Amino acid sequence: MTLLDGKQTSKEIKEEIKTTVSEMKARGERVPHLAAVLVGDDGASLTYVGSKVRSCEYVGFDSTLIRLEADISESTLLKQIDQLNRDDTLDGYIVQLPLPKHINEEKILLAIDPNKDVDGFHPANFGRMALELDAFIPATPFGIMQLLERYKVPTSGKHCVVVGRSHIVGRPISILMSQKGTAGNATVTVAHSRTENLADLTRQADIIVMALGIPEYLTADMVKEGVVIIDVGITRVADQSHPKGYVIRGDVAFDEVAEKASFITPVPGGVGPMTIAMLLKNTLLARQWNLT
Repeated sequence: MTLLDGKQTSKEIKEEIKTTVSEMKARGERVPHLAAVLVGDDGASLTYVGSKVRSCEYVGFDSTLIRLEADISESTLLKQIDQLNRDDTLDGYIVQLPLPKHINEEKILLAIDPNKDVDGFHPANFGRMALELDAFIPATPFGIMQLLERYKVPTSGKHCVVVGRSHIVGRPISILMSQKGTAGNATVTVAHSRTENLADLTRQADIIVMALGIPEYLTADMVKEGVVIIDVGITRVADQSHPKGYVIRGDVAFDEVAEKASFITPVPGGVGPMTIAMLLKNTLLARQWNLT
């Protein structure tokens, strides 16, 4: 069994980006600039955005954090989005989700300039990705594809079952896995919480991408020997014996499934660390596309 180490791979990608940025500086070029918009004081969002800002500093990007009050009006937030769209010194930006309930997330995401949408959530980028054109790919699916490619996981002609149909992970990864490419050419089945006899599907799968959000849902009796497991799930499970009062669990019962797997991502330390690395990669792409 080979562990698909997202923590180590993300470090390698950051080092590659850092080298590229150093070369840009040596040529006198402006370095990539990423901004993050944070509305309110959600603890998890603060943690994620803080990590993104530190990663920008590490690779040599310019970064801007825009903090807005939780009671900001939708119209005022849209004006902020418009300002970011018009800022020529900014290559890409993200609006950290979730947003307060009085703000329509879809309306905000649609207002983002697709050329600066480094989260890859805008329909224009989703459509370009589906058509195999240059596009910003959502960071989590992008990270999964990088793991498969860098670990040389066999995917061509394999049966891949994606469990989950979100626009952020399930749908895009199902498209990417079926496309031509180093980590593609798979035959893909998309399953979800309403799928009947899900275990019958997963037992047939050569590759399983779990993005259901139910901790330790996939057990050893649901997979075949030699299966490749990509676990996107990340759930806090109460555990009073742990100093934090909780533990992090994926969608896969790791210990028992790992015994049958040929490749598997851990949780934490698998897909999660790749997400920020790929956000940085998208920002670098945005800067490079602005140069052409």
